Amino acid sequence: MRLQTHYSLSIQKSLEVAMSRNISIIGSGHVGLVVAACLARQGNQVTVVDTDEEKVRRVNARVCPIYEPGLQEILSQVNIQATSDYSLISNSEIVFTCVPTPSNTDGSISLGYIKDAIEQVSLTLRDKSDYYVVVVKSTVAPGTTEEVVIPILESSGKKAGIDFGVCMTPEFLREGKGVFDFMNPSRIVIGEHDRRSGDILCSLYRDFTAPVLRVNLKTAEMIKYASNAFLATKVSFINEIGNICKRLGIDTYEVVKGMAYDERIGNKFLNAGIGFGGSCLRKDLAALIAKARQIDYEPSILREVFNLNERQAVKMIDLLKRHISVKDSTVGLLGLSFKPEADNVNGSLAVTVVNALLKEGARLKAYDPQAMANLDGLFPRVECVAEEEVLGCDAILILTEWEEFEHLDYRGKIVIDGRRILKAKEAEIYEGVCW
Repeated sequence: MRLQTHYSLSIQKSLEVAMSRNISIIGSGHVGLVVAACLARQGNQVTVVDTDEEKVRRVNARVCPIYEPGLQEILSQVNIQATSDYSLISNSEIVFTCVPTPSNTDGSISLGYIKDAIEQVSLTLRDKSDYYVVVVKSTVAPGTTEEVVIPILESSGKKAGIDFGVCMTPEFLREGKGVFDFMNPSRIVIGEHDRRSGDILCSLYRDFTAPVLRVNLKTAEMIKYASNAFLATKVSFINEIGNICKRLGIDTYEVVKGMAYDERIGNKFLNAGIGFGGSCLRKDLAALIAKARQIDYEPSILREVFNLNERQAVKMIDLLKRHISVKDSTVGLLGLSFKPEADNVNGSLAVTVVNALLKEGARLKAYDPQAMANLDGLFPRVECVAEEEVLGCDAILILTEWEEFEHLDYRGKIVIDGRRILKAKEAEIYEGVCW
């Protein structure tokens, strides 16, 4: 059965009030661990499955293998079992797939990890008599759950909607605020193959007061992509405005302040600078562009949002050249992670800037409160040092808006600021990217 899209202000009270459920989470990355820990904190029995034995060992030792504020504390308090043995999911009532979907060279997503995971789930279905629900939480292109996931599951000989359930519920977890976002969702989107599947998944969220949207599978997948594409568009828009303001001698942030009084606009995601990075916005935008082209549609606005963002970060190099000869100079980098309160350099715009500076022949020293260990193997020519050494370089580039950067002494320095650190304006020479 396919459901029509409809809204509900809260989870239906008529749903069966479930007690503790037996849940499996496949994947122990940022999404998987946050979901596992938070569901366990609510009293559910949670098993985490991952092929990475070191992550399995650390989770069982209650040591968080990733940096995420608040997650270590929860892991130390809840009862979670981690394993590399997929057969243990056979006791579960609900199985979440939270494996990565990295980008292919054309921007489309690679389904290798999710196919492998679903094939393992399919093997457990063959001998399972109880009905259970497989939930896709990995970010996948519209149509993936119907066209890829369900056929693999049904290769078990079982039938979706009869022998087992299928849902797709996108994640809206920001790195650095994942625990907060899970426990305080802005909305809960449940894409359901059939009513029974959706009801079971809804009962898991019975204690939440957030609006719930129950839709079909393809719509749920698209909601995730459309949301991130819109946020990316806002960032590229204000950077375009900022580039114009820079040439006119206007502070873009004063412009945004005036715009934000219009409730239709607001001020969220209007921080002009070097653009958006990370493993979500850029990847999801590229994937949506690739999906559109697969169906013979050229998404011109989305394409330019992506291209403008790719160009924005290297504007820092042009500004730097106004003040020093980059070749053979020592340039200090403040911030490597794609955002504050995260240790992830995957998709960070710092990587774009580093590549450009190395190409120009610069020597680089870098500091980040959390991400330096993740850069070592990626750029052996970048020396990771303390803040004081960065401040002693010929010039300083600010790439991530860590709060502690607001308390450094920039006097007498040359600073190119990509994230509007107000204290940095004390520098002898100061340039903002779009202000």
